[in-house]
Amino acid sequence: MASIPKMMLAAVVHSPGGPEALKLEQRPVPKPEKGQVLIRVHAFGLNRAEMFTRQGLSPDVKFPRILGIEAAGVVAAAPGGEFPEGATVATVMGGMGRRYDGGYAEYTLVPASQVKVVQADVGWEILGALPEMMQTAWGALFSSLRLEKGEKLLVRGGSSSVGLAAAAIASHHGVFVVSTSRSQSREKLLRDSGAQDVILENGSIAVEARKRYPDGFDKVLELVGATTLADSLKTVKKGGIVCTAGIVGGKWVLDDFSPLTMLPSGVYLTTYGSTVEAFMETPLDEIAKLVKSRAMRIPVKTFRLSEIVEAHRVMDESTAEGKIVVLID
Repeated sequence: MASIPKMMLAAVVHSPGGPEALKLEQRPVPKPEKGQVLIRVHAFGLNRAEMFTRQGLSPDVKFPRILGIEAAGVVAAAPGGEFPEGATVATVMGGMGRRYDGGYAEYTLVPASQVKVVQADVGWEILGALPEMMQTAWGALFSSLRLEKGEKLLVRGGSSSVGLAAAAIASHHGVFVVSTSRSQSREKLLRDSGAQDVILENGSIAVEARKRYPDGFDKVLELVGATTLADSLKTVKKGGIVCTAGIVGGKWVLDDFSPLTMLPSGVYLTTYGSTVEAFMETPLDEIAKLVKSRAMRIPVKTFRLSEIVEAHRVMDESTAEGKIVVLID
């Protein structure tokens, strides 16, 4: 086993609160057993799920807790022999940052079953951005929406990291992408990421969407969530699909949901939830190479672990205009 320190720097939440609830402190490096992998973390992406956990809104999370539902780094130890030491890997979900300590640290300990080797030669700022964001975007587009070349896709919440990733993936696969944003200033960002058209988001865009595209969209990726879902359903053509896969709007449930009045006849509503199995099936190497070559453009904003409070503040305020990645030397 390679030399592993006894202590590590970690961002810990002791009680729910704002970004300042994240405290940098020294914690013991966890010791792996067979079936587990100790990863030396070099980068991790920030996710809104972690914001909700920090705020005390994730059920069954016990504090203190090291947050982080994903991480990228190298294998420090794998007692079961599943991976060689030094292999570049990524991991996501499986209870990280909720049921057990997650990726906001110099080391993280996870089950070997949720570790994926990455062969692509890319920088940590790229690899750290991809695991959760890309498996959500990829899974929602191709598993839930069954997206096909030549279709028209509406991405509701297009300036979110998953929205930008979805536009990039869909455009690369020959799909006509229309994205929404609350800010006109983000139109260039959306178009650079793959959107061919942009609709200014005001919570009710169905009329404008139908004016521009009278036949409606084949598919809609709903990332704002419950606050705009009913409106999104009105933008889809008969036989089309709406997939809700985010809660950027901050609302978890629908008020007074009535299927007979909300769901247009012949329009299908589904969802997508991130899982370890979906992550393991995501072609991470292929995606990483496309991002590195700029065949797919994914904007990234980087911070250091010492800047974790500011990174969370930027996430809370939705001002990153890309995926937030924290780098660790």
